[in-house]
Amino acid sequence: MTIHPTRENDKLAVALEGRLDTMSAPELEELLNKHLPAISSLTLDLEKLDYISSAGLRVLLTAHKSLMNKDGLVIRNANELVKEVFEVTGFSDVLNIE
Repeated sequence: MTIHPTRENDKLAVALEGRLDTMSAPELEELLNKHLPAISSLTLDLEKLDYISSAGLRVLLTAHKSLMNKDGLVIRNANELVKEVFEVTGFSDVLNIE
């Protein structure tokens, strides 16, 4: 997976490309843990994300919880496969998916 972060003041945008799975989730988690204390919002662009596993979902849920009392987490451009995973797991009811 390729991670493309862009930070502007207290806002972080991250574009993900490839597969967010057991092998790549720790890399995203490390990046987010580095930035989460200092940011107010996180936008994840999933346009080029091909797959998300439960390990990836766990990272997203952790980020969501960390930003609940701030401006929050927004998911953008998820493809149909990723949207289906969000719906089946109930994440579509928890996360802000645009």
